[in-house]
This record gives sequence, structure tokens and C-alpha cells, in this order.
Amino acid sequence: MNVAIIGLGLIGASFGKSLIKKGGHKVYGYDINKDVLLKAELVKAIDAPLTDDDIKDIDLLIISVYPRAFKEVAKTYLPKMKDGAILMDFCGIKRGIEKDMKDLAEEYKGVTFIGAHPMAGREFSGIDRSLSTLFDRATVVVVPVKADLFALEKIRDLFLSVGFSEAVFSTAYRHDEIIAFTSQLCHVVSNAFIKSPMASSHFGFSAGSYRDLTRVARLNPTMWTELMMDNRDVLKTELDGLIARLTEYSKALGDGDEQALYNLLKEGSDLKIAIDKGKVK
Repeated sequence: MNVAIIGLGLIGASFGKSLIKKGGHKVYGYDINKDVLLKAELVKAIDAPLTDDDIKDIDLLIISVYPRAFKEVAKTYLPKMKDGAILMDFCGIKRGIEKDMKDLAEEYKGVTFIGAHPMAGREFSGIDRSLSTLFDRATVVVVPVKADLFALEKIRDLFLSVGFSEAVFSTAYRHDEIIAFTSQLCHVVSNAFIKSPMASSHFGFSAGSYRDLTRVARLNPTMWTELMMDNRDVLKTELDGLIARLTEYSKALGDGDEQALYNLLKEGSDLKIAIDKGKVK
């Protein structure tokens, strides 16, 4: 398969490395940063830079950029893409992308449009942190926009072939609703938690729990601001719910109510155990 990746950051470059490691694919790439594009070839994230002449032969075009840039980037390449080619995004939210894809599909009727979100990442960004193993045993969320079963099967098989353990199909709204909880809220909590005055004094007094909770406090504020603001309705619902639950713990401590605190802690612990055992849907 001829694959082109636009945006060679952590996710785009890692996916290119995974494809090249597997073999059987020709991987082209483009990044607005010329130094990144040069490095991508050196570290084998791509086989060659994408040229205008190459686009007509591309089977799969992956756009791995900030969501608000997606549509303009797609419009750059769509006029030269062949019928039957697949255009897919790797953006972290999907409702806006789905709208953009539906608009574009009206004009470019021969192209297949699929949304995808690899559920893998690191607290570091950029091509220097990319890994060919980043997606090993990870899942990917796939949002069909304009695609037949043959195209979806092809994409699922491609993801599984480079190390993903599962491809989960979803609607755009359901994706954004769940991602608000499983990803965006975690980044907000971690980012707020690290602002405690005690954070600079933790050395020698912290272990795994501190490390786990603060890992994603380090982030790209430009990207995450865009992701969170464009998903603010469902993210705010999750954040408000968390604040309400935290208030219950604060009240128990303020009241000196040991039984209430015990009940809250046990409820959370029991729920975690039940979820991990698959007993809560």
C-alpha cells in the first residue's frame, strides 16, 4: 500500500515507523517543519518526502495535525487523489472532523473518508520521541464517515498488522463523550494537581501513585487547549461531576466524619474492582 502521512509528530512519525518496520508499504510524508521532514527520512519514519507527483498514487492519506487545521490540509491534497483512495485523520476529537469530512465528501465523491484515533501516546511530543512500538497492544477508535465495509476491513487489518490489539468502531459523538473522560479529564486533573505548593517538595516522599497521577501534567498546551475547547460541552460535564464528587470527600474531612470518608473510599475501590472484572458496563 502507498501511504502518505501529513504531520510527522509523535503519532504520525510513530505510525510511519510501524508501517516501515512491518514492511510491504511505501511510506511518504510531509511536515510543515522542514527539519522534521528531513529527520523523518533519517530515522525511517518515512521512505521519502511526499511530492505533488506522488499524490495520485496514494492509497491511504493520513492527516495527523491539530483538528482545526484538518480541513484546509485535506483540501490541499484531495483534488489530486485517485478514486478509491482513503483519507483518514488521526485527530484527538471527532465531531468537528466528521463535519469537515462530510462537507468534503460532497465534492470528492470518489474518496473514502474515515476518522481514526490511536489510543496511544506519551507525555512527550515530537518526532524525537516517536517509537515503532508505540501502538503495540493499543486500541484504535475508528469513526466511519463515508466508507464501505471493504474499506473499513482494510483499515482494521492495517491497524492490527502494525501492532494494535483491537479496532473499536464508534460514532463521532460517542468518541468525544468517552474521550472527555478517559483522556481530557485526566490531563486536566494531572495538570491541576501538580500546581500544589507541595509539588516542589515531593522528592524522597513519592512513589508510583505520584508518578502515575502527574505523568500527563506535562503536555503541549497549544494542542490540548484546542482539543479541550472544541470538546468543551462534554468535558465540562465530566469536570463538574468530578468537582461535585471531590466536594463529598472534602466535606467528610471537614466534618471529621470518619464513617463518611470510609464509605466514599470503599465505594470507589469496589467500583474500580468491579469495572476491572468486567462487571460494570
